[in-house]
Amino acid sequence: MSLHEARDMGLKEFDIILVTGDAYVDHPSFGTALIGRVLWDAGFAVGVISQPDWKTRDDFTKLGKPRLFFGVTSGNVDSMVNNYTANLKVRNDDVYSPGGKGGLRPNRAAIVYSDKLHSIFPGTPIVLGGIEASLRRFAHYDYWSDSVRQSILADSPADMLVFGMAERQIIEIASRLSKGENIKDIRDIAGTSIKMEICTWRSISHEDFLEIPGFAEISKDRKLYAKAFKFHYDEQDPIRGRRIAQAHPKTLIIQNKPAMPLTTREIDLVYGLPFSRKAHPSYNKPIPSLAPVKFSVVSHRGCFGSCSFCALTHHQGKIIQSRSMESIIREVKKMTKIPDFKGIVQDVGGPSANMYSMKCMKWEKEGACADKICVDCKCLDASHKGQVELLRRLLEIKGVKKVFIGSGIRFDLTLRESSGYISELCQHHVSGHLKVAPEHIIKHVTDIMHKPGKEVFEEFRKRFDEENKKIGKTQFILPYFISGHPGCTVGNMVELAEYIRDNNLYTEQVQDFTPTPMTASTCMYYTGIDPFTMKEVHVAKGREKRIQRALLQYREKRNYGFVVEGLKMAGREDLVGGERKCLINKRIW
Repeated sequence: MSLHEARDMGLKEFDIILVTGDAYVDHPSFGTALIGRVLWDAGFAVGVISQPDWKTRDDFTKLGKPRLFFGVTSGNVDSMVNNYTANLKVRNDDVYSPGGKGGLRPNRAAIVYSDKLHSIFPGTPIVLGGIEASLRRFAHYDYWSDSVRQSILADSPADMLVFGMAERQIIEIASRLSKGENIKDIRDIAGTSIKMEICTWRSISHEDFLEIPGFAEISKDRKLYAKAFKFHYDEQDPIRGRRIAQAHPKTLIIQNKPAMPLTTREIDLVYGLPFSRKAHPSYNKPIPSLAPVKFSVVSHRGCFGSCSFCALTHHQGKIIQSRSMESIIREVKKMTKIPDFKGIVQDVGGPSANMYSMKCMKWEKEGACADKICVDCKCLDASHKGQVELLRRLLEIKGVKKVFIGSGIRFDLTLRESSGYISELCQHHVSGHLKVAPEHIIKHVTDIMHKPGKEVFEEFRKRFDEENKKIGKTQFILPYFISGHPGCTVGNMVELAEYIRDNNLYTEQVQDFTPTPMTASTCMYYTGIDPFTMKEVHVAKGREKRIQRALLQYREKRNYGFVVEGLKMAGREDLVGGERKCLINKRIW
């Protein structure tokens, strides 16, 4: 992070400089550290500029000019999500900053950093990466400006964009630049997006491309926006996906096919790199986001759940990429040697912890199906035997007392197997509360979300309670619910509130739907159309959105006014009164 550190290592210059909106934490859960370690392992010298002051030149010049390129990321989270609440209020804190201090990264950080670097180093290539770049690579609806914005690549002076998990792409980019290629001539790397001049586009064959409606068209026509979304959604597969072209006013954005998933051997090598699992020693205050993941382990990547509100299909993809048990065991053994390790492995998982080692016979040769949801497919091997064995072996490691599943599980998958997973989970891997995400209990809402229905959630709750009773433990399910999701009405939220009341569920974990880039739900929020059916859906906005959230937390006095208003809207004034069934006690109100 400094030239002084570089000189101590015998370096005169950096091959690559990574600029990030996060504090620098050398842990595999932090993208900058992961990419930096991968590049270093491939033989490239890497410097990191962390949370630069974008109002001056000083921070951007402190490491000098890189030999090959600048890599730019807003950090682990989209900068707009990081800087604002779902109600568009500025957040005062930032868990990715020293001491949790807010305001250390600009809005639309990837664009701001790129602009600054281009003005200071006009001839040096700039490559965008990270979640903000990955999920804004096409023209997209932006909740914070309430408008359709151009691809982030069209909005910035960057030369190339890396999407998804970037190890393959970033090494190939660095290697080809190191051999003398011009970045403008590198157009064929899977997992990258590039700009192309309109005249160049007109001069080449379009046979291998899918051209989708452009920025000008989808900005004016919401139906076309929904169609464009479905077009590029269906191509996010490394085997059957096609190259996609989308016209913008001054350029054409080309998305190459997604990169091939890492093999087990390759992903083992990545997570086996010598991460210190610490924040950089230059910080004198802790980085809050490190604490909950410091002693956690990533077991796999990818998710085939296809939840409408999640962008993983566009980022990590549907194909599960699992590490070997030996690799994970080695990582946990190293963790036990860290002085402040107390014997607790905080989490072993991925986007859904229990998808570890699951696979489909078609993935390797045909890719993930475009017209099916894998969870419901008979071709999926949904056995939990791999994860059960992994967790048992981790508990046998000397110095390990507990191994928890902190990242949550896909509960409907647990009902498809017979390896005793729920029993194993309850007995050894729940720290009092187990996170699961039913999201809603009304069928047409869960259908739109691509989530299992109420009956499936209730069957899982029943089995969970039965297993805990057998082993004499008192443990609870901590359900996640979403308010304000497209398709959901105030009346639907009243029904959910009643379900919470009747089942004595704890609802601290409430997510007010935030339209984030590149999700199907965001497409619905903007267009009022489900892109998978092209049917209209109800969309809660403004005051109704606030009422829906309040109904999920109807027990809190601060919400009483909104709750009563919502009950009146739904014609359910019967739930205001002194009876036990009432959501609002009339005397208190």
